Amino acid sequence: MTSTLIVIGHGMVGHRLVDTLRALDRTRRWRVIVLGEEGEPAYDRVRLSAYLGCRSRARLSLASREFLTDPRIEVRPGVAAVHVDRRARTVRTADGDVIGYDALVLATGSRPFVPPVPGRDLGNCFVQRTLDDADALRAAVRPGRPAVVVGGGLLGLEAAQGVQLLGMRPHLVEAAPHLMPAQLDAEAAHVLRDGAARLGMGLHCGTTVASVDAGADGTVRSVTLGDGTVLDAELVVFAAGVRPRDDLSIDPALRLGDRGGFLTDALCRTADDRIWAVGECAALLGRCHGLVAPGYRMAESVARQLTGHPTEPPGDMDTSTELKLLGVHVATFGSTSGEAGTAAEMTFREGTSRYAKVFLRPDTGTLLGGILAGETGSRADLAALVGRPPTPDLERVLFPDPPLP
Repeated sequence: MTSTLIVIGHGMVGHRLVDTLRALDRTRRWRVIVLGEEGEPAYDRVRLSAYLGCRSRARLSLASREFLTDPRIEVRPGVAAVHVDRRARTVRTADGDVIGYDALVLATGSRPFVPPVPGRDLGNCFVQRTLDDADALRAAVRPGRPAVVVGGGLLGLEAAQGVQLLGMRPHLVEAAPHLMPAQLDAEAAHVLRDGAARLGMGLHCGTTVASVDAGADGTVRSVTLGDGTVLDAELVVFAAGVRPRDDLSIDPALRLGDRGGFLTDALCRTADDRIWAVGECAALLGRCHGLVAPGYRMAESVARQLTGHPTEPPGDMDTSTELKLLGVHVATFGSTSGEAGTAAEMTFREGTSRYAKVFLRPDTGTLLGGILAGETGSRADLAALVGRPPTPDLERVLFPDPPLP
């Protein structure tokens, strides 16, 4: 007998769940209805900055022709869910349809956080979360003119790089003392800062935006910082982080985590045994994860549960990163937070162009993880060493070749 699974949200994590379920559901137990708020199927949201340059939505698409034509899968782009009735086990959509379910997965993702500063609603203020956001931003770009990006984390750096590739002169504002505070320490961030300086990007760390100021036409003309600095700006991008989208009307309401997100157990199950939550909207054991890799692990775990395959909890989440921003390679691998702050540390430097820090278990001396900045060794090679004592030639592994001139 066929059962109905509804997945609310067709982002990267929701798509991974349904695609994995397709492969595992050999008995064809499930009919799947995917409700996507955006007007097209899942795409690679991580590459939005690249989309600013390539202008091809098709190149970012994650949904293959085989996926979209699978008779077991019904994707409804542009159809948002507006209410879940847990007692009746139904979902009502924005177009008035009421759909019954046997199982429900919440994959609603997150929304951009915009600081509550005066002027944030002026013309030419943007977020960068969807393809439509990127199109609107690109249409407003004026090459050669100044712009301000609010947020110096991963989202902000990618937004600043995208704006610069389109010809504008960005300033980057970060409240923390240095860039990428969630991933890098101050010395690694200094290597990144040097890269920004080489590209002519203005950096303003340790301060906030006090106001976005209008010109005579009602659009942005400047940004005033908390330290009193006034930056000329004809465009502002808010990229100061995200918040879980947990505001879907659900009756009776599901419990939320202390910092938002639908609260789940270790297997991504909510208090309702027919409802799971995955990705950025899930507070897994009370904690939300803002990266796609943890979301994929949640999605695969739930797909296995729904198809009766042996399942392990997602467990410790992979929060490692690797990317090239502002002309600088930065990466993390393994654990970079130590064990309750007691990990031993070893640092390696080569001028101001290359930096590495590794964390070791104080009792066994085995490698826990590390931070890399500049032209360093392969993150994958170093990740393979986690859990073992560092090799005698660790410095050569970290800095295998001379730095680029």
